Parts: sequence; C-alpha cells; structure tokens
Amino acid sequence: MKNLFTCLIAVLLSGAAYSQYASFVIPQNVALPRDTVLKNQLLANLNAFLLQVPKPNNENALVLPDALLQTSLLLDEFKGLTKSIKYNDTNFYKCTLTNATPLTDSTFLIQLAYMGAAENKPLLRAAFTIMAQKQGNAFSFYAPLQQNTSNWKQQQFGATTVYFKIAINQEAAKNYFAYIAAFDKKLGVQQAPTKLYVCDNYHEVLQITGVDYKSDYNGHTLGTLNALENKEELIVNGSLTPQFKNFDPHDMWHSRLHRVLSTAIINKPVDEGTAYLYGGSWGLSWEQILSKFKAFAAANPTANWLALYNESKNFDEKASYPLNVDMVINALIVKKLQHDKGFDAVKQLLSCGVYQKDNANYFKALNTIAGISMENFNTAVWALIKAN
Repeated sequence: MKNLFTCLIAVLLSGAAYSQYASFVIPQNVALPRDTVLKNQLLANLNAFLLQVPKPNNENALVLPDALLQTSLLLDEFKGLTKSIKYNDTNFYKCTLTNATPLTDSTFLIQLAYMGAAENKPLLRAAFTIMAQKQGNAFSFYAPLQQNTSNWKQQQFGATTVYFKIAINQEAAKNYFAYIAAFDKKLGVQQAPTKLYVCDNYHEVLQITGVDYKSDYNGHTLGTLNALENKEELIVNGSLTPQFKNFDPHDMWHSRLHRVLSTAIINKPVDEGTAYLYGGSWGLSWEQILSKFKAFAAANPTANWLALYNESKNFDEKASYPLNVDMVINALIVKKLQHDKGFDAVKQLLSCGVYQKDNANYFKALNTIAGISMENFNTAVWALIKAN
C-alpha cells in the first residue's frame, strides 16, 4: 500500500502519464505487456469496459458472461466515482491504471485507482482489483471474488448456498434461514437462488470482492454488498459473521418487505408496526413489547390514543431505546387484519403512502380497510388492547 501511495503522489504532483485513454490514465512506471498487440488489446478493452460503467451492469459487453453476478456487485462500487460534490466537479477524480500483472498467458490482474488533487495534495477516492481474461482477440473483465474464495467451504440452506472459511454456527444459521423462509412465505414470494458469503467483518467483504479501498467505507466494521442478476442474488455479508450473531429479525423483516413493496409507497409507522409484530425490536420480542405497552395503557386509562399516535409517543422513556405508541397500535391493527382478512389487507395498509405529518393518507386507508376512523380511533384501540 505504501508503494501505491508513493506512485499516486508522484503522478498527481508531476502530471506525468505514459498514455491517456478516454476513461483512464497510465503512469510511466506501470509495467505493461511487451507485446504491442497484446498491450493495445488489453488497454483498449479496459477503456471500453470502464466507459460502460454507467450502463446497467448486464449491458456492459466487456464483462465476462460467466462472472456477471460477482462483477455486477463490484461494478456498483465504480459508479459515480469521478464526481466530487465538494469541488463541484463531475470529473474531479481520474481513473488511473496502477498495476497490470500477467498471471498466465491469457489472464491479468488489473488494479485501478480513482484519484484527484486539491491544493497540490493527492486525494484517493477508491482503488480496485479486477481480473482480465483474454478470449480470442479480446479481453473480458471480472471481479476476483471466486478466485479469492476458492478454498472456502459451502453449505446449502434452502435456496441459499452459504460460503465460509472454516465453520459456521449451525444452530444460529438454521434459525436465520427459518426467519427468512417464514417472512418470504408471509409475503408470498419465492426465494431466489442466493449465494451468501459470510465474512468476519466489512474489511474482508471489500477485500474478497475487489474493493481495495473506498473513502465511503473509512472506519466501517460492519456492512454488506449485494447484487441481483438473472434472478440470482449475491450477498457478501460482513455483519452476520460465520457465527450468525449480528442478526436482528426486526431489520430482516424490513429487508424482506422492501423487496416486495417500494419504500416510495410504504407507510413507515405501519412498516415499523409489522416489524414489531414479526420481529420484535431492540432485542425485545413482540410479547415483551406488548406487555410494556399494556402496562402503559393501564397506567393511562384516559389516554388519547389519537393524539399519542400522531405524536409517536415513546411509552418506555426509562429504557435505553424508544418504543413508540403508533408502531404498537399498528402492530395490533395488523395482527387483527391478518387474522380477519389475510395478509393482502396488511399489504394494502402498508402501501397507503409515505408518512404525512397529519397522517391523512393513513387514516383514509385505515377506514377503508379496517373501518377505523379518526372519530372511533380511541374506542378501536382500547378494544384491540383488551383483545390481546
């Protein structure tokens, strides 16, 4: 890494470049193939590959077809990197070829860096490793994920193939996939074939996928990258770990729901209510949340539930994390709706539109779907509390 930064500083401060392509520059000290034809093929194809980065990933004609899924994940990290908001420049960061190492007669390891300069100081935006494979008279490009994990083990859980280095927590993994299966069944969706790589941390996620550095991720310990191509999903997870320990059913519900319904139409208090009901919150189960809410209700027999709903009142103020009145009320409504009318009715309420300060769209939908209006809201909420 020290040598890389030395190279970057030299290039940026001196402006020296061996060659200039439409999408990248080549410093003088980068070793390239001695064969002129091979060198020109590699550089021309790399240029075409990078020029197509703004396109949908599956339309990039220079991606190795058999490696589209893993390369799509990496290409997502390339998008928009030339732009600097701070310096108001859409082409502030220049892509620079920093390494082109031949691994075989037909395969190269390519390293690229996106760099800029301000006040005579180099700024590194991102750096990547990508593979180039010669096929006929042209090169195709692909991410190094499969190569970097060739010695990893794998295990099947339903539609998901889990990849791991040494071992995984079997009991925790089974619990994790049981939640996914239950949530997807409720949402009425068929699980897509999925490849899940469980990493120790986010640094390992970036390392194996080909992201050598990206300023966005400075200091990030946990995180996940994913891609979807041809109805197959790739997830490289640096939060679960092989122990499947950083797993929250509440957040998983949001994640699975947002695959089915757009966040552009989802009402957040209803979304949170369903997450309370199906996944708990802050480490508490739904039953524990409901118990706390019923204690609050018992202590406030004249509660104005409409006002408390619109306020999104935190009814557990002594706890480290908030629990909100509107979300629990929605959980109770959703529970009854699902029992009486099925989950399609729940989806209708979820889709009533993004949160509005006066909740007008919510109450209009609630009245249509459940017969609960602003006028009878208090009575309806007390009835739901007594029924649970």
